[in-house]
Amino acid sequence: MALTSPVKEHPYGHLIDTLSGGKIQFFNPQKLNDPRYDKLPLSIRVLLEAAIRNCDGFYTKEEHVQNIMDWQQQQNKAEVPFSPARVLLQDFTGIPAMVDLAAMRDAVAKHGMDPNLVNPKCPTDLIVDHSLQIDYSKCAIQNGPNPGGGDGTSRPTPSRPPQLRGGSQCGGQRSSCSKAACNDPPASPGRPAASVQQIENTPLLCPFHLQPVSEPETALKNQEMELMRNKERLRFFKWCSKAFKNVNVVPPDVGAVHQVNLEYLSRVVQLSDGYIYPDSVVGTDSHTTMINGLGILGWGVGGIESEAVMLGQPVCLTLPQVVGCKLVGTINPLTTSIDIVLGITKHLRQAGIAGKFVEFFGPGVSQLSAPDRTTIANMCPEYNATVSFFPVDNVTIRHFKKTNFTQEKLELLESYMKAVKLFRSYEDPSEDPQYSEVIEINLSSMVPQVSGPKRPSDRVAVSNMKEDFQSCLDEKVGFKGFHISKEKQETLVPFLHGGQEYQLAHGSVVIAAVISCTNNCNPSVMLTAGLLAKKAVEAGLIVKPYIRTSLAPGSGMVTHYLNTSGVLPYFNQLGFEVIGYGCATCVGNTAAPLPETVVDAIKQGDLVACGVLSGNRHFEGRLCDCVRANYLASPPLVVAYAIAGTVGIDFEKEPLGVTSEGKELYLRDIWPSREEIQQTEEETVITSIFKDLRGRMEKGNSFWNNIDYPESVVFPWDHKSTYIRSPSFFSKLGKDVPPPQSIENAHALLFLGDKVTTDHISPAGSIARVSAAAKYLLSKRLTPREFNSYGARRGNDAVMTRGTFASIKLQNRLIGKTGPKTLHIPSGQTVSGFY
Repeated sequence: MALTSPVKEHPYGHLIDTLSGGKIQFFNPQKLNDPRYDKLPLSIRVLLEAAIRNCDGFYTKEEHVQNIMDWQQQQNKAEVPFSPARVLLQDFTGIPAMVDLAAMRDAVAKHGMDPNLVNPKCPTDLIVDHSLQIDYSKCAIQNGPNPGGGDGTSRPTPSRPPQLRGGSQCGGQRSSCSKAACNDPPASPGRPAASVQQIENTPLLCPFHLQPVSEPETALKNQEMELMRNKERLRFFKWCSKAFKNVNVVPPDVGAVHQVNLEYLSRVVQLSDGYIYPDSVVGTDSHTTMINGLGILGWGVGGIESEAVMLGQPVCLTLPQVVGCKLVGTINPLTTSIDIVLGITKHLRQAGIAGKFVEFFGPGVSQLSAPDRTTIANMCPEYNATVSFFPVDNVTIRHFKKTNFTQEKLELLESYMKAVKLFRSYEDPSEDPQYSEVIEINLSSMVPQVSGPKRPSDRVAVSNMKEDFQSCLDEKVGFKGFHISKEKQETLVPFLHGGQEYQLAHGSVVIAAVISCTNNCNPSVMLTAGLLAKKAVEAGLIVKPYIRTSLAPGSGMVTHYLNTSGVLPYFNQLGFEVIGYGCATCVGNTAAPLPETVVDAIKQGDLVACGVLSGNRHFEGRLCDCVRANYLASPPLVVAYAIAGTVGIDFEKEPLGVTSEGKELYLRDIWPSREEIQQTEEETVITSIFKDLRGRMEKGNSFWNNIDYPESVVFPWDHKSTYIRSPSFFSKLGKDVPPPQSIENAHALLFLGDKVTTDHISPAGSIARVSAAAKYLLSKRLTPREFNSYGARRGNDAVMTRGTFASIKLQNRLIGKTGPKTLHIPSGQTVSGFY
């Protein structure tokens, strides 16, 4: 809150209104009685409120407020200031800013003033999440609360790891695993339901050997290395958290910056000095935009810009155009959240909206959950928008009920947002603002798809799957075709399995793997699969026992929420048992080899058998050399095709199976509704995540808690340190500001094209041994093994300056080749960018 004069002198003091019986005040733009306000996009209303509240006649003037109110005429013309409510930093970009503040305290103390006066003016959160490196790895890494598999069988942990074929033991480095041992079948004869206690006490399975392993020490070892390697940095961060006001440091091993921002720091409204106002944020990462999915305006900025905001200066931006993205239509029942997110991203990427605000409206928005919205907002950099804003509505309020918000805070939030018209009902078109342009997206046009049968890039609508597979049989051998003659396409091969006779045909599913990896990280798709499995079991449907089924969660947290939601036992009953945590089916590590009778039947009939998985790779022959057709599908579709036993099925017209009463069951009969999925997600996943994060925030990290730090007001610099160094910017600082000096006889340092990223300008990765930064570190008696990375050493301006434009991928047209070099003018020598 930046009020530089008493409220009675504030130019907009007459707009002050009250809530909670006069206890809380706020600036109410409604009291301007200007009809243009109701037509402003809600994201522009946030800019307007901030300009009114922070109007000091210096940074923010009354003309800025008028320009924002006149957005329809001033968009893309007027430059306006924006003072966000807070700043979000990750440690690589945060440490230079904090080093600068520490150096400012030195300069202030040097001139006989109180160094305690130097603090960020804008509240700042710094998340230490970029320090961890993977020095150690084992067969499996447990990163959630439940380390075990999903079946309910008792598996006592052996006193020593079992000896495996090939002479290796589980629990060692991954490179020591014997490939032959990967064929060991899982030892789980039954598929009974599992309880929470059984899952938590089940020993971790090596995903390569499927045998119990001892409790992994990998995470602890990596944390120890993180502490040793970055101790100076962490010690400095610890000092910052204690020495500065308005600085909150989130220690290592709590969560990634955007996870913490969404799950812990997001407030929707801020309360300060008795005033309430909208939460807003600028962060030093392009994916800060995720926060817009919760109705909080925010975007990514550079390090210098963020430091300026910390010190009280606003962000200056040209009043943006706002594209209204109108969502209409009803979501197809079989369409998952991932289908929707990727579909909307594709539409916006093709719309040419670079540098613009996107604001969602229309009746279709209400069908999207809060996680759906934040995932869409996270994709902003993919379609080049500045923000993708979802105004607060009832869905947002329901989401925060499951977090750390009290009922009193929720009521205050809703009352305030409605008072300033930042709360909306998407079903009411009378509330729709005027936009620069409108893009309409029909959600019903987004149909579920699979990829295959040979390449991930070949997309097939599920409604066309049966027809497409038939065409693949007909086509010549190529990217999709198998060239099976017409007379052989109806081949049926009988075989025995478990004493019972079955038949295989072209299109028969023999591998079905539910995987929660990179392209299925949204929990809703895994819950959809689990609820589908539950309804299938309750309806009496089964998966044929010869189909090799498996469940590979991306983390223990996935197992945890599948169990707490009550769906894990139903996965088990259909044969989808937890096989471990790690890359498995995608890389060819199927849960176990196919039964010999199945392999023989495939070879006998020269059948095009199929594998279906929810991973990200499925090249021909990768899953199994006898399985020629492989499809990527969402987790629930993997379950559906496993029950059907074939990809040659039209789910709309053909039943999945028949009940004991003889009733035909279609996929639509057991597919869970979006309301059911969202309710389960909110009540199990969201609640579990917030509870876990709050616990880690309150408990802290043992490494972090044990770090000693100086308790001085100014930081005691270690002149031998190569991580933290006091910059020389303030060494000649006097009480009087010197006049600007002329720059004469300057020449161009670099001539760059359009495709220049921040990584070209200030790389964060490894330090090349022949670089200017390496030469500096070698002069300090460090070995290359001790270099760490550019990002880790951004607290040392000597490394930062030498690392500027040090990217090995830099394209400098002055020299005409790739590399961190430039042309010295006028000598014509090719030299390093730091010269």
